[in-house]
Amino acid sequence: MAFALIVGAGVIGLAVGRALALRGHEVVVAEAAGAIGTGISARNSEVIHAGLYYPTGSLRHIHCVAGRRLLRAYAAAHGVSQGRPGKLVVACDAAEEAAILALHDRGLANGVEGLRLLTGAEARALEPSLACTAALFSPETGIIDAHGFMLSLRGEIEDRGGAIALGTVVTRLERVGTGWQVAFDGAEFGTITADIVINAAGLGAQRLAARTLGLAPDRVPPLVLAKGHYFAYAGAPVFRHLIYPAPVDGGLGVHVTLDLAGRMRFGPDVEWIEAEDYRVDAARAPLFEARIRRYWPGLPVGRLVPDYAGIRPKLTGPGTAAADFMIEGEGEHGLPGLINLFGIESPGLTTSLSLAEAVADRL
Repeated sequence: MAFALIVGAGVIGLAVGRALALRGHEVVVAEAAGAIGTGISARNSEVIHAGLYYPTGSLRHIHCVAGRRLLRAYAAAHGVSQGRPGKLVVACDAAEEAAILALHDRGLANGVEGLRLLTGAEARALEPSLACTAALFSPETGIIDAHGFMLSLRGEIEDRGGAIALGTVVTRLERVGTGWQVAFDGAEFGTITADIVINAAGLGAQRLAARTLGLAPDRVPPLVLAKGHYFAYAGAPVFRHLIYPAPVDGGLGVHVTLDLAGRMRFGPDVEWIEAEDYRVDAARAPLFEARIRRYWPGLPVGRLVPDYAGIRPKLTGPGTAAADFMIEGEGEHGLPGLINLFGIESPGLTTSLSLAEAVADRL
């Protein structure tokens, strides 16, 4: 079988590594950081998305719905902690009611199970602290221990003879003969030859693609950074479900998420940035409070505590429709044995197992 090098040990890279290892390939996952899953995969809401937001027929739709089912089964079989609190997408005015009605119709077209439109009174019967005029209930939306999931994927790779090379920065890719010469730096440096290279480098995917000799520049899309801040709630949780507002430009709005311990946090917002920066600006708290009080008027003053921030590797910027995932193989760029993954943002965690199978199938 082939020797496959996967660049990036986030949830996508690890899922692809597992899929290839299960098919008998020799697998090495190279990760620039000193641990797995320290980038995008560690800085999200840990939500298992149902699949109602994405254009019908898009890669995000197809792999979200299929991936959700695979992810739930995987977590159950491998002892990865998960929960299914369900989600309420809430409307606070007529325009938002129209938005969640459209979301309901799209969810049905996408094959999302159990969706139900609620009146404001029905939503408040589920969540008495909520203020809304209508809501969309998604019982399939859940949460998962993302790090536990990645540790399980890593274990499966290593159990099948694969390896995770931490502190390893891939600096150049070049097609030589029937394989790929890979130059790397970091904890060690040198070159290796791989039959297959999967670029799952997340925020670094475009940078690695630009260092791939023979790859046409027009096959490297722009990288647009969308930063999202999260604030924790200093107090006992008041909601049992995940609470989302109607979607906003660049994201899903400042929503309520619950972790597996029941703690409540809010986020992310959307800040378009030019360079990676994970600092959480405490001065954004009043803006968060204003948005949260639209659906939770009882939010006490001063209870939001800066928590963490994440950055999404978007392919389009503000005012532009969100781009679909990009999976670029030989059919797109003409180079055998190379697959580039660009713009794998939300719902990347949910899609990971399905997306990994699609990548493995293309090889």
